[in-house]
Amino acid sequence: MNLRAIRAIYVFEMARFFRTLLQSFVSPVISTSLYFVVFGAAIGSRIDEVEGVAYGAFIVPGLVMLSVITQSITNAAFGIYFPKFIGTIYELLSAPVSFFEVVLGYVGAAATKALFIGVVILVTASLFVDFSIAHPLAMVAFLVLTCLSFALFGFIIGIWAQNFEQLQLIPLLIVTPLVFLGGSFYSISMLPPVWQTITLFNPVVYLISGFRWSFFGQADVAIGLSLMAIALFTAICLTLIWAIFRTGYRIRS
Repeated sequence: MNLRAIRAIYVFEMARFFRTLLQSFVSPVISTSLYFVVFGAAIGSRIDEVEGVAYGAFIVPGLVMLSVITQSITNAAFGIYFPKFIGTIYELLSAPVSFFEVVLGYVGAAATKALFIGVVILVTASLFVDFSIAHPLAMVAFLVLTCLSFALFGFIIGIWAQNFEQLQLIPLLIVTPLVFLGGSFYSISMLPPVWQTITLFNPVVYLISGFRWSFFGQADVAIGLSLMAIALFTAICLTLIWAIFRTGYRIRS
């Protein structure tokens, strides 16, 4: 394995992140604060508890997952799209670097950025509400796995996109609505039975449910199903990326 190549890609991507560190740091803090003002104050004043958990604390895992998923996809998609856009992707493909090392560098950097944002949001949330983490190791594991899996998905989007509009199409029109409808700010047990069944077809439900379990020890779906869902999603993304590099889909042409 060419560790020097992986490190070069990773450092280059992280340097781009640190050049806009203030923006990267301030933006999630402001967004989190606004969510707590709107949902915590306006809605939370009318909902005391959800499944025995104060509403302000209940929405923390959903807030983290919303930002982490979005940031993972966006960072990975932009990271690989720009080399395609300016033509430097051909220099990368002609270098003695395997597709696995390319993916590891770009996805690793995108996942690191998203993980940083997730930690910032957790710290910001602790300033507004009191919450405890029942299973800290499981929380870290879910957070890391989510960052990696959706960074892989974002990498696929960056390869598929042919312009900036397509680059943002799936995150804005598909992923974000799925996160909002996946129980980020409510429990699916609050929905009518028919909608509970329909919601279970939303894959994001299993991620948010598992992550919320690591905080409060309770979930909308079994923790085993959450782990299976994220493992299956990761496997699908890896298979698609392997097929992309094997066929040269939208890379060599």
